[in-house]
Amino acid sequence: MTENTYKSSQRKGQSGVFRLVNRFLRIDSPLNEVIHVYFLPQILFLSFLCLLYIGNRHYAERKIRAINRLENEVEDLRADYTTLKADFMYESKRSEVAKRVAVLGLKESKESPILVKKVEY
Repeated sequence: MTENTYKSSQRKGQSGVFRLVNRFLRIDSPLNEVIHVYFLPQILFLSFLCLLYIGNRHYAERKIRAINRLENEVEDLRADYTTLKADFMYESKRSEVAKRVAVLGLKESKESPILVKKVEY
């Protein structure tokens, strides 16, 4: 009978980045079959997805803070607008205008205005 022998599984079609990693790190063949080296492409892909997820989360939180800040600013501006509009309406009343022009020596007329009609010939 023949004797059972162990065959090391080496991938012959290894190319690209992982071939360079194996060449420069000089990983021994038993260590080459360790899970973290064997599944390196999947681990790198998952790491990339995690980085994208974390970056997207930071971007979304930054946008939410900016939206909240702008909403507060809009509320402040709306309150200022309402206050200024009320002040303007009060200051433009006839009695308030009369008080302010009295300082200049102008008085309110007691007579009603005369209506001038255009006569056609």
